[in-house]
Amino acid sequence: MTTRVLLTATLGAALLIASCKKNTDVATPDSAKTSFELIQDRILTPSCATAGCHASEADASFRQHGLVLAAGVAFKNLVGIDPKNAESMADGQKRVKPFVALESLLYHKLNVGASHHSGKSYGNPMPLGSDPLSVGQIEFVRRWIDGGALATGNIIDPTLLDDKTPSGASNSSFTAPAAPASGLGFQMKVDAFDVATNFEREIFVRRAVGNPTDIYVNRFTVNMRSGSHHFIAYDFENKTIAPPLNQVRDLRNPDGTLNLLTAIQMSNHTYLMGSPNAAFEYKFPEGAALLIPANSSFDLNVHYVNKGSSVIKGESYINLYTTPQASVTKVVKTLNMSNTSLAIPAGARKTFSKSFTVAKPSLILTLTSHMHKLGEKFVIRIKGGARDGEIVYTTTDWEHPDVINFATPIQLAKGEGLTSEITYNNTTTKAVQFGLTSDDEMGIIFGYYYEIN
Repeated sequence: MTTRVLLTATLGAALLIASCKKNTDVATPDSAKTSFELIQDRILTPSCATAGCHASEADASFRQHGLVLAAGVAFKNLVGIDPKNAESMADGQKRVKPFVALESLLYHKLNVGASHHSGKSYGNPMPLGSDPLSVGQIEFVRRWIDGGALATGNIIDPTLLDDKTPSGASNSSFTAPAAPASGLGFQMKVDAFDVATNFEREIFVRRAVGNPTDIYVNRFTVNMRSGSHHFIAYDFENKTIAPPLNQVRDLRNPDGTLNLLTAIQMSNHTYLMGSPNAAFEYKFPEGAALLIPANSSFDLNVHYVNKGSSVIKGESYINLYTTPQASVTKVVKTLNMSNTSLAIPAGARKTFSKSFTVAKPSLILTLTSHMHKLGEKFVIRIKGGARDGEIVYTTTDWEHPDVINFATPIQLAKGEGLTSEITYNNTTTKAVQFGLTSDDEMGIIFGYYYEIN
């Protein structure tokens, strides 16, 4: 190599090194921000602290989650704070538990895959109705939590936030589940439907189970396209006024206003089965099964939220798995404990309590609630016995109440029972009483139980 060539190569290398060093030293817009400030700017503000979700206490959903994630308040509302989700709280989680991402509800809510938390139901993944976070974004949050969930410091590689790797299946990539084998169960479905942009679509469709004889269901599964708030299968308290079969009924009109006929039909519902997650399985205890009478029909209800820029699809399936009657030692029944003595003065907030007792020793497997739009808080307590007064259920969401499946059933002796404690806030100018229309109120404990000897 000549001296001139050598000098030229050396100079080029020196310039390259200098150039690389210069680029490394140049400050980027994010370099001065703490890890949490990056989470706020790149994740919480654009994806979570949006109108109607976690932007302020004025959001319609605030009573349900009680969480504001706007800049300036998100950190104190997350770190070390107990969750409102019942299963998360029962598992000893915090919204964010420093050093332990797997015990932090925020991490589970952002991670659409259920495998990392053993399939537990912690409610809908977030952001609801929008594309899930990328693998890198979720990893950034995990590292921040496992590093102590600090308000200060910048210890995590910010390039993770630029990752575009999808963390879960998109709304369009959905495979319908196989139906139970012949003689082992039944499949019911809500066919694919469109959900417009910036719209919440909640529909009901009554489907026949297809059972010419009584059947005993000891397990059910739910599978839905992503983006759903919930799936519920209802029975009808008065079957003579059930809506027509196979007719899709929307809860909201295209302009977002309430469809009053559908709302009134909701007042005839009795809870049967449900799921807050896109994939869910529920098994009754050994020997226990829910009796479904011959020629039954269910009102299938599904709710999708689309905050994206393109139309998405909604679709859901429920599989009912049956067991022979001879193998059933405990016939599961549905709870339907209603307080009809409701009279709420205009412009008043009032709490009503009513206790219900069981005629035989019973085990409570599942609890949920039903109230209308003035319902502010629904609490269920145990009545009588050693656990008298203990709260076993709380929800502040009248439209989509929690469904609590108890890993250890609540045991009630004869004469013991449950107490509903419901607070209503009548913001109207007229008195409201119990009734079946959307302008009336209701207060019902729904659930599963079976009697024991």
